[in-house]
This record gives sequence, structure tokens and C-alpha cells, in this order.
Amino acid sequence: MKKKIAIISNVSWNLYNFRLSLMKAMQNAGYEVVAIAPQDEYSQKIIDAGFEFYPIKLNSQGINPLQDMQTTVKFYKLFKTLSPDFICNYTIKPNIYASLVARTLNIKMINNIAGLGTLFVNQGPITHVAKFLYKISQAKADKIFFQNRDDFELFTGEGIVDRSNCDILPGSGVDMKRFRPQVKPKSDVVRFLHVSRMIWEKGIGEYVDAARIIKAKYPNVEFCLLGFLDVENPGAISREQMNEWVEEGVINYLGTSDNVDEVIATSDCMVLASYYREGTPKTLLESASSAKPIITTDNVGCRDVVDHGVNGYLCEPRSVEDLVEKLEMFLALSMEERHKMGMKSREKVANEFDERIVIGKYLEVLGKYSDKRVVSPSVAV
Repeated sequence: MKKKIAIISNVSWNLYNFRLSLMKAMQNAGYEVVAIAPQDEYSQKIIDAGFEFYPIKLNSQGINPLQDMQTTVKFYKLFKTLSPDFICNYTIKPNIYASLVARTLNIKMINNIAGLGTLFVNQGPITHVAKFLYKISQAKADKIFFQNRDDFELFTGEGIVDRSNCDILPGSGVDMKRFRPQVKPKSDVVRFLHVSRMIWEKGIGEYVDAARIIKAKYPNVEFCLLGFLDVENPGAISREQMNEWVEEGVINYLGTSDNVDEVIATSDCMVLASYYREGTPKTLLESASSAKPIITTDNVGCRDVVDHGVNGYLCEPRSVEDLVEKLEMFLALSMEERHKMGMKSREKVANEFDERIVIGKYLEVLGKYSDKRVVSPSVAV
């Protein structure tokens, strides 16, 4: 009988866009893979990709104890029905509440702590509660993956998790076949692209302020934003605010897209001005794999993707002045220098962030507990 793996996240979009390759690799390795997440428009796409999908209602942003208790009960009922041999958790609430249930039911768990978000940016009472919940929920985890060394050192250094039980992944990895160098349509306009959820902590305000300054000096420069608007988050940017920026002419808002690779191909440089507690931003990995230079903050997770002056530039978080300086440094480069910088991005991803590295580590852990011969995917440049 096939071993069953439940892959769990706080949104179906996350599973479809970030975990589908891993799910297919697990399936190809002989496991039965099911998905658990709140229902959204991507749930059906997961089903169409060949996986069973089980909806669960949870409030990914709220801190209501009663709602979280109800979520925990729902996980318990689902696990009793599905009887998974393994669960693989992503995002904060599945990592905590699904893990607590798995601990009770003696289900093996592989958890992925992919960034700590705003909760750990401004330390407060809720942060201490979160650390406590992480500590008790991760105590029996069979493996805990982190996406950057900063988070690994924070959790192990404070004794939240056992260092011997942890490993560091190169982010979520990236599909280098899909995200590949493409010829940008000819244009006299230099296009900067910022891809993220539209929340202030992603540095959207700093990006807009920098765009306003740059456009006043360089009329042939365009600043684009791509990502979800009106997200359920206390730091969400309103549609009214976005419309103001667009009407001002400082920003071109592109909405959302399932073909991010094609949007990236139209840009000259990827920017992420985040001061959010990132894992390793997938958008940076995808852009680097697409051979784009990157300007991002010297911030947790973000800095891991950029070798300053080699494949892009690092700027100070929350500093519009420093971001403007790095944008101007890029604008001063020749086309040949920009191309060389982009190819260094591609090279860095091939060496450090190919998704086959991530898949290989998951299959290795699963093989340890299921007596399967481990065949790690080869990594190619």
C-alpha cells in the first residue's frame, strides 16, 4: 500500500504556485499525495493537476483563540478520516495547529518554516505567544526545514526547536526550465518590476516613493507592481491607494498573473524593497533564474539571493534614499553590464536554489521513514 502524504498550507494558491513540483515528485516516487488548504480559485487547479483536495477553513491572519481551536478540531477530524502517514506543513497556522494534532495522532511530520512575517518584525506579547506555540508544536516534528540561516539561528539559538532536528533549504527552489532567460521586447523604456502581495511591509511605500524621485529625473523609466491587492492582512494596501498612485502616473499596477515568467521577461530589473521577515522570496528566485538583475533589501531571506555588485544590489531596509541610489546605479550600467549581471543571477540560482535540491532533501527524509530507495533529482545548470 502506498504511503500517504498530506501537503498543507493556508491558501491553495500557495500550494499550486510553490509546491506543485514537489507534490508531483512525491507522486512519481510512489507516494499518494493529497492537498489540504482553504478553498479558493486554485483549489480546482490542484485537482486538475491530479491530486485529491480537502478544504479546511482557517483564518490565516487572525489571532482569535476560539477560531484557532476550531481549526485544530478540523485538522483532527480530517486526519482521522484521511489517516496520512506523513504531513508536510507550510505557513504559520498549519505548522502550529496541524503539528499539534499530528503529535497527538502519532503522524510523522515534516515542517517548513518559510519566513516569520510581520509577527517577528515588531517583537511584542503576541510574538512571545507565537514562540511558545512553535516550541510545543515542533517538539515532536520529524524534520523542520528553514528557508534561511537567520530563521534557523533564531529558532535554534532561543531553544524553540532542537538544532539536530533541523536543516536549511534553499528557499522553495525554482523551476529553471520554466523561469529561463528570454529576450525582452525592444523598448527605450527601462522597466523595474516589484512582485509581491500588496502589503506595506513588502516595501511597497518605499518603492513608490523611490519611483516618484527617479521618474522626475529619468522620464524613460517605468515602475510596475504585480501581486494580490485587497489581501486579508492588517498591512494591506487599499485599492483606493493603488488607484491614486496609478492616476498620479508613478506606478503601473499589473494586477495578478498565472504567467509570472512572461511578466518577468518584460522587465529589466527586479526590485523587492521588503522589510517583512521573509523566508527566501520566491519572486527573487524566479527573477534570478530568468537572468534578471535584482535590487533588494539587506534583509532576512532577501540578502541570500544577491551577491552585492555581482548579480544586483542590496539596499538598506525602509530607506528610500538608499533604494534610489541603487536604482541609479543600475540605470548607469551599460546594456552589456546589465546582461552580465543577469547571467550571474542565473548562475547563482543554478548553484544554490534549483528546486531539485529542495525536492531531493524532501525525498531523502521521506525515504528514511518509508524504506524507499532515495533517488534525488539531478541538478543541472
